[in-house]
Amino acid sequence: MRFPLLLLSLFLVLSACTQDSKLNSEAETLEVNLDVERFDFQFAEASPDELGALKSRYSKLFSEQVPDSLWVVKMQSDLQHEINTEVKKSFPDFKGETERIERFFKYAKYYFPAYTIPTVYTLAEEVNYRQKLILTDDLLLISLDNYLGKDHKFYNGLAEYIAFQQDKEFLISDIVQEFAKQKLNAKRSRTFLSDMVYHGKILYLKDLLMPFEPDAAKIYYSEDQLKWADENETQIWSFFVENDLIYSTDIRLENRFISLSPYSKFYLELDNESSPRIGQYIGWQIVKAYIDKYPKTSIKELLKLESDVIFKKSNYKP
Repeated sequence: MRFPLLLLSLFLVLSACTQDSKLNSEAETLEVNLDVERFDFQFAEASPDELGALKSRYSKLFSEQVPDSLWVVKMQSDLQHEINTEVKKSFPDFKGETERIERFFKYAKYYFPAYTIPTVYTLAEEVNYRQKLILTDDLLLISLDNYLGKDHKFYNGLAEYIAFQQDKEFLISDIVQEFAKQKLNAKRSRTFLSDMVYHGKILYLKDLLMPFEPDAAKIYYSEDQLKWADENETQIWSFFVENDLIYSTDIRLENRFISLSPYSKFYLELDNESSPRIGQYIGWQIVKAYIDKYPKTSIKELLKLESDVIFKKSNYKP
């Protein structure tokens, strides 16, 4: 699958509700200035003769290493015209999404006061589910072609569990995911516990930063998948303990219980019925158990804590 031209251009530039968390009234009333640019509309309506003016207006989105000829080819492409049409159908305006994004940024400013709100640019790219958005210090690029709904014809070639996430329901979750990863130290020990707690921290940040969204959206579950995880939490934990997986450094555990997949791999008959990425879910519960015991822990303190410390002090016992 080709890397979308606009996201490639930016990369080159950069290189040279079921709510467990209550709404925060102070965060909700914060004033933030959010600038949203519908670049997808502007690009769709521009002719090759107008490329220069477009590049001048949106200079941050164009790299000198990408020649104008490629942009002209993109403008005239039948596939691009179809993408433009489908995006416009699904997002004739961006009002509802803008309100949700602005709401997230209120929480981001509340918990991280020094944070600067980036400009949001909407794009219509080439359906790359691995690169749905880019968040930097000063801009947020959102490829709307990745949020047309799981049954859209563009996603017919994708596995069902991947197409499921190609929905605007998960837009805020995707943004907060990128934000949270920037706040976390990616370095961690090689244990399964470390992986679980790392993702648990991300999900706990989602509890804080997007409490207005359902829990299922935070972890990219359906409501049924979340229900399965909730109902089987004790049995899942027992399986991990009985099979000595907690401190295991077996790299295969990431694929079985952490990574994107249709279901978790216990190597049991129930596998096809299980919720995917169940290790992330368990990490979430461990972090929440820690916060329940130490509610005065600040976000900065939590993010710096070692996974083993969080686990041992949480006294997690589902």
